[in-house]
Amino acid sequence: MTEFASADDGTPIAYEEQGVGVPVLLIAGQATGMHGWGPFADALARDFRVITYDHRGIDESGLGDPAQYSTRAFADDAVAVLDAAGVAAAHVVGHSMGGRVAQWLAADHPERVRRLVLMATTSGDRSASRRDPAAVADLLSGVRERMVPLFFDGEWARTHPADVDRFFTRTASRPALRGHFAASRDHDGADVLARIRAETLVVHGAHDPLTPLPHGEVLAERIPDATLAVFDAGHGLHLDTPEVLETVRAFLLPAGQRVASRTA
Repeated sequence: MTEFASADDGTPIAYEEQGVGVPVLLIAGQATGMHGWGPFADALARDFRVITYDHRGIDESGLGDPAQYSTRAFADDAVAVLDAAGVAAAHVVGHSMGGRVAQWLAADHPERVRRLVLMATTSGDRSASRRDPAAVADLLSGVRERMVPLFFDGEWARTHPADVDRFFTRTASRPALRGHFAASRDHDGADVLARIRAETLVVHGAHDPLTPLPHGEVLAERIPDATLAVFDAGHGLHLDTPEVLETVRAFLLPAGQRVASRTA
C-alpha cells in the first residue's frame, strides 16, 4: 500500500514497505520510480523491512519546485520518509543518482544510517573518468532501445522484459526530468566522503558506460570504512547480476544470520 511522507516544504513523497526486520531504505536513481527496484527489493524483503519511495517529481510524489532540486535536498526527502515510516535508523542502499543522495544522507544525518551501500555511483562527474558522451546522449534520448544496453546485459533484458519495463516506466513532467538531471550532474561530494561514518560497501560494474569504474574506486578510497566490490556488469548490475544481490544481502545481514538464511 502506498503511503505519503511530507517533505520540509510540504511536498508529498510516496513510499511503500514490504517485509519485516531491520529497515532497509532503497534510494533510486535519476528519474526512476520506486517500482524500478523490482526483484531486488522483493528478494531483500525476505530478510528485511524494505522501504522504497518515489523521488519528488516522479510518479506519485509531488513535484515541488524543480529549480530547487539537488541531491542534498533529495536526502532531506529520504529523512522525511524514514520519519513517516517511524524508522530511527536504516541500512541505506543507493543506486546511481540515489547513491549521490545517499552520500548526503550518511554525512548530514549519520544517526539515521546503519550500513551504507553505494551502487554504480560517484562523488561527482569530475571526480574520475569522464562519461562517454555517446552514452550520455543515449541516456538522454529517452529511447528505450538506446538506453537498455547502458544498463543491462542483452540476454538478461531479453528474458526479463517485465523487470526492464518496471525499471524504465515512470511518469514525470519535463521540468521534473530537467531538475533530476541537473541535481545529478551538479552533485559534488568531494568534501562529503570523509564525513561518512557508516560502514560502506561500494558496488560497481567493470563495464559501466555511465559511471566508469574509477568513480567507484574514488569512493572506496575516500570513505573511511569502505570496501569495493567489482562485478562483470554494467550500470544496472543490481538487477541483472545475481551475485550483486547476494553480496549486498550478506553485507547487511548480521554474521550469525547469513548462514541460517542461506540454508533456510
